[in-house]
Amino acid sequence: MKLALQELMMAAVDNPSNAVEWGLAEMINQPELLQRATEELDRVVGKERLVEESDIPKLNYVKACAREAFRLHPIAPFNLPHVSVKDTIVGKYLIPKGSQVLLSRQELGRNSEVWNDETLKFKPERHLKSEVVLTESDLNLISFSTGRRGCPGIMLGTTMTVMLFARLLHSFTWTAPPNASRVNLAERHHDLLLAHPLLALPNPRLPPQLYTASNVCPVDNFLI
Repeated sequence: MKLALQELMMAAVDNPSNAVEWGLAEMINQPELLQRATEELDRVVGKERLVEESDIPKLNYVKACAREAFRLHPIAPFNLPHVSVKDTIVGKYLIPKGSQVLLSRQELGRNSEVWNDETLKFKPERHLKSEVVLTESDLNLISFSTGRRGCPGIMLGTTMTVMLFARLLHSFTWTAPPNASRVNLAERHHDLLLAHPLLALPNPRLPPQLYTASNVCPVDNFLI
């Protein structure tokens, strides 16, 4: 029971929320990214309603920002262990049958041979193409895994991630708190989460009637 609940939390809740937290933190430190994302949201959604699920296919830049957060800041250092069912050669290495195989999510996402220049920089533009998806079948990054053992909730997880991210970006302008010029992006030593809680100052940018209890919490200025 404990293991099942842990999987539900880490895979179904923590993975999307971690990507959104890191993505927002990175974008606050690069205001031009926030501006580009809000311009896309205003063009696709406007300012008279909230983001809806039907908008997701048109929010390519917002999805690129979420995908970049998955690439640069995965929720855990490794994926779940798999077992090799036969002797296999990967690159120049023999993986004997019966070996337990762990993939480093962090090293895949930060591999300079795949992601080229500025691997450690948050650059959503590297993912832009005709339609951005959060999954990666070639394992250049791991968001929801892939293959027969991939996450069965990929569609739900993708929708949760993009909807949460898009509504936060669409509903508020975001800046660092008055006592800080930038968000501290240090990672914790024992995992890949933010070393310090994300503190950011949001200001509403939509009509007041949209900020209801069933949509976005009513606020003037608050710290998140």
